[in-house]
Amino acid sequence: MTSDTVRVVVAFAVLLMLLMLRLQAEPFGAAEYKEPGNRYHRGRGTRLTWYLLGLFLLLILYEVHPQPHDVLYLVIGNHQDVFTFGLVMAAIGAAQAAAYAWYRYGELRLPASRAYPGAALNVVVTAILDEAVFRGAIQGLFLALGLPDGGAILAQTVIFTLATRTAAPGRHGYTMLLSMGMGIAFGWATIKTGGIGAAILAHTVTQFALFVFTGHFGQVAPGFEPEEREALRRPAGWHDVRQRDANGAPGSGSN
Repeated sequence: MTSDTVRVVVAFAVLLMLLMLRLQAEPFGAAEYKEPGNRYHRGRGTRLTWYLLGLFLLLILYEVHPQPHDVLYLVIGNHQDVFTFGLVMAAIGAAQAAAYAWYRYGELRLPASRAYPGAALNVVVTAILDEAVFRGAIQGLFLALGLPDGGAILAQTVIFTLATRTAAPGRHGYTMLLSMGMGIAFGWATIKTGGIGAAILAHTVTQFALFVFTGHFGQVAPGFEPEEREALRRPAGWHDVRQRDANGAPGSGSN
């Protein structure tokens, strides 16, 4: 067994560890699980551990694999194409997040200002890890195995959707469609630009826009939000003046 073969095997083992870490984002309260209602109630230190461990494993993957640029796409890519593709996809991602928020809530559901620093850190680190692992390493391995571009993009998109659990029970259908759209668009951009720079830029802007416009880090509530419940609640004894009694006359509208 040659030295390069050993390095590829070790790199694959590190990649599996990164996948396991991504699957465990919820217990760490990181990625799209950085929510006040997270059932594990993890604090900042636990999330920081997830960030540092992920970046450390990614660094090992980069150093161990014999061809991290050519095979795993762990490089920024062509600078001019990166900004062109990245900015266009970022604009589309931000626009769809705003459109969804406006469609569902009738307004932009801006979060409290104190949440922005933590959200920014969470979004940036998650974008780097997700794009390096899924659009970079996993998609690159599929391409190296001989899959056509479309097949490699589709394969990593399915794995990305499963790893982020956006298709799991209790998740809003919008999050699954968003993750699938991100997987396809960012995978295509990675191949076209020769690196993951455009994907990281677009991923960061899309997820941060989702946070700003909906108040969530990625887990859009499948049920009613608190303000939606309040809008449906009626005071005791209240009647709609548009209601009519049995004789067809308008209701009393008394309180």
